[in-house]
Amino acid sequence: MNAVPGGGASEGGRYGEAFFRPEQAGEGERIDFGALAYDDITVARLRALGAGPGWRCLDVGAGTGTVSRRLLGEAGVESVLAVDRDVRFLGERPVPGLDLLEADITAPGFVSGRYDLVHARFVLMHLAEHESLITTLAELVSPGGVLVLSDAVDLTNDRTPRTPYTTAMAAMWQGLRASIGTDVSWVRSYPHLLRAAGLRPVAAEIHVPPLQPGSPISRFWADTWERSRPAMLATGLVDDAAVDAAIRYLVSDECAALSAGMLTAWGWKPE
Repeated sequence: MNAVPGGGASEGGRYGEAFFRPEQAGEGERIDFGALAYDDITVARLRALGAGPGWRCLDVGAGTGTVSRRLLGEAGVESVLAVDRDVRFLGERPVPGLDLLEADITAPGFVSGRYDLVHARFVLMHLAEHESLITTLAELVSPGGVLVLSDAVDLTNDRTPRTPYTTAMAAMWQGLRASIGTDVSWVRSYPHLLRAAGLRPVAAEIHVPPLQPGSPISRFWADTWERSRPAMLATGLVDDAAVDAAIRYLVSDECAALSAGMLTAWGWKPE
């Protein structure tokens, strides 16, 4: 799961400031739990779209660099420019062909050039400027290249049985939206937004990793709730006891829930 290289202002600042600060102990490990849950699916999709020898790639919000490194090592792409607002986790494991850029993607002209693949995962959901940024990222794709965007989709609704998990997730989404602007309500619109940016054809898919005791995604959510606990409590939907109960629920055999899904959408730049 990638870190976020920029974001719009909100009541509590933005991702990486009010919550999920890169300097906070264990933040890199939290990101890596997400990577363990989603990287195989992401890399398989990128390779299926053709990422391979000769491709120049831009990985936006590269986090700890797991996708960037696998593009180089497994897909054999020519180069990857990994961008993040804080590259401390990327610099820990340098590899040939991987270049780093510390930048805020909401800044005009944050990067130059054109790329065969532009990829951003779990980035735009945290940014108020997501629609304009899709246009910006599409402009960075070379003719014949592809833009691939992944973000979370909340699979709970008012008919989902209430459990400690669903209560905590509702509080998390509401709390993060109020504090740092995270919003997943629009993510289902990705195919439409990619077409509006001039890309075609477009397609999309959803992957939902299983919530099992000790699984990477379960550990990711437990850690995420701990780090966003103040925002969750501020909603009034949960108290400390409810958050603790949700964390215990994740590691128990009582857990019967759907994780948030990862919607991945892609669109091609006409030649």
